[in-house]
Amino acid sequence: MASNSKHPETLVLHAGYRSDPATNAVAVPIYQTTSYQFRDTQHASNLFGLAELGNIYTRIMNPTNDVLEQRVAALEGGVAALGLGSGQAASLFAVQNICHAGDNFVASTDLYGGTWNLFANTMKSMGIECRFVDPADPENFRRATDAKTRCYYAETLPNPKLAVFPIGEVAAIGRSLGVPLIMDNTAAPVLCKPLDHGAAIVMHSTTKYIGGHGTSIGGILVDGGNFDWEAHKDRFPMLNTPDPSYHGAVWTQAVKPMGPIAYIIKARVTLLRDVGAAMSPFNAFMFIQGLETLPLRMRVHCDNANAVVKHLGSHPKITKVIHPNVMTGEARKRAEKYLSRGMGALLGFELEGGVEAGRKFIDSLKMFYHVANIGDARSLAIHPASTTHSQLTPEEQAQTGVTPGYVRLSIGLEHIDDILADLDQALAAV
Repeated sequence: MASNSKHPETLVLHAGYRSDPATNAVAVPIYQTTSYQFRDTQHASNLFGLAELGNIYTRIMNPTNDVLEQRVAALEGGVAALGLGSGQAASLFAVQNICHAGDNFVASTDLYGGTWNLFANTMKSMGIECRFVDPADPENFRRATDAKTRCYYAETLPNPKLAVFPIGEVAAIGRSLGVPLIMDNTAAPVLCKPLDHGAAIVMHSTTKYIGGHGTSIGGILVDGGNFDWEAHKDRFPMLNTPDPSYHGAVWTQAVKPMGPIAYIIKARVTLLRDVGAAMSPFNAFMFIQGLETLPLRMRVHCDNANAVVKHLGSHPKITKVIHPNVMTGEARKRAEKYLSRGMGALLGFELEGGVEAGRKFIDSLKMFYHVANIGDARSLAIHPASTTHSQLTPEEQAQTGVTPGYVRLSIGLEHIDDILADLDQALAAV
């Protein structure tokens, strides 16, 4: 029953693993090894030639990582996944797997600052152009698309703007043009399943909610298996023409007997093999521990956040609260459409006193941690303009939703009374 379940509470505990075949251990072992013994020379040849899948070297795959990959793929409704060393590596691989020098992709302006910088500057230096568009009008993606556009990229619940992305609308535009939508679902695991709304690829920074414990850095890519790369050969030459980095393999053909996994296999055996941004088995083990309680934690995160939003909404020193629950119009409709199991645990607010008031507020917090992270079990606070989005110009900051006085909170699992008490005493000090 567990293997057939679609309930996230069950999938995160049972998908992809029952017990260790060597020892019958119920907990997933940490396979802290670099390499694996081949049965014979034919076995080794089969693995390197992709005639069969198996373990060669932990930079490429590992049994502990494999369980995490299977569970996150099952949680998102995908066909396969690839664990990576960080969320930034996942963002890079997601695009670079189908884009090379001379290509472009279209990204939402509503992005985490590190992703914006990666796309606008680092990938530009690789010869890959990112075209940023405002997702308030989904048609902006169509207008920015040309024959060299390889994908669209967006965040489900953008950090820190928090206006839910129009997944289905943009995915439909992309599919009509042969362009896949890649969704960063880091801030909305369990709450949203982008693949159900037409996205082709999902990624997470596992560092955040999937881990939840704030101890490990990682990222993951999930292949939805729902995009026909072969039907759009001209747009995806990297998947449909011989790949010189892997003895001329044509990926849509080479893995066809294994299922619709051309995208994720290419990412594993070319990008991960060559770049080496591997997730450590120990971190994969830690993410498996976090994943087991993820659906339960998301409920409490969302409940606590809703209470904070209500509490801050009437505070005289706060001019605006930013959260899907208090948005109106189209933003509210999208939140209700795509966040079916909760509105998320991130929220922002503007203080009447601007940037100095924001700094004073953060410096006065006692229980909240002042850290550059989200999705921790603990409550966190930060001033994005001077930290996570500081590398952006003021104009770019405004596009992502960051203003000088904006404060972002990641609401944790503490008792709500203690959360509100800490916020109140910090506000009183402003």
